[in-house]
Parts: sequence; C-alpha cells; structure tokens
Amino acid sequence: MTEQTNVAKATEAHRSEEVLTPPVDVIEDASGITLFADLPGVPKDKVTLQVEDNTLTIEGAMDLEALEGVSRFRRVFTLSKELDGEKVTADFNQGVLKLRIPKAAHAQPRKIDIRVS
Repeated sequence: MTEQTNVAKATEAHRSEEVLTPPVDVIEDASGITLFADLPGVPKDKVTLQVEDNTLTIEGAMDLEALEGVSRFRRVFTLSKELDGEKVTADFNQGVLKLRIPKAAHAQPRKIDIRVS
C-alpha cells in the first residue's frame, strides 16, 4: 500500500486464515479516495466486495498451481467516518480493481453564500 492517507485511515485488519494479500494503492483527493488493487489473472466473477459498518473487504479466489493450498486472497480496510461507504463504486479492467469511495456530504467543503441585508 502506498502512503496511508489521513482521510481513509485505511488500516489492514488482522488475518486469521492463510490468504494472499494483493498490493493495494490508496490515493486521496479533495472529494474522496481511490483504491487500486492488483489482481492479475483473477476473473471478475471470483472477486467479492463488501462494505459493512466502516469496514471494506476485498476477497476472492484464484487458480495458482505454484502455491498449493493458498488460492484465496483478502484485504480488509477500516474506513474513516468521513467516507461514504454507501456510495462505493468499483471497476475491474485488465486485472486491476479500482474502487472509488467519496467523502460523506458532511466532510466535504461547502461554499457559504453571503446575503445582503
């Protein structure tokens, strides 16, 4: 994972089973975060995404003959309350999973209009 962002506070949760942990880059901008997970050779139908409470889980299976017994992958991230887990979008293209998590409305800057009295 690249440098951890203040907004995402994406921390990897504990792992209790033997699984692979794919590399994930986290990029923050003014409106949210984008995660890029490298999953070469993994078909889209073998990837599952779940957001529950403030936890994002990326998991799935792959066919790896070289690593007997280890064919599952999993990454778990804790999302800050500044992110809107209800509006996560996902794209999968050529082995790269792209997740976009926008900031919640209360965490985004807003312009305040000045009225003339």
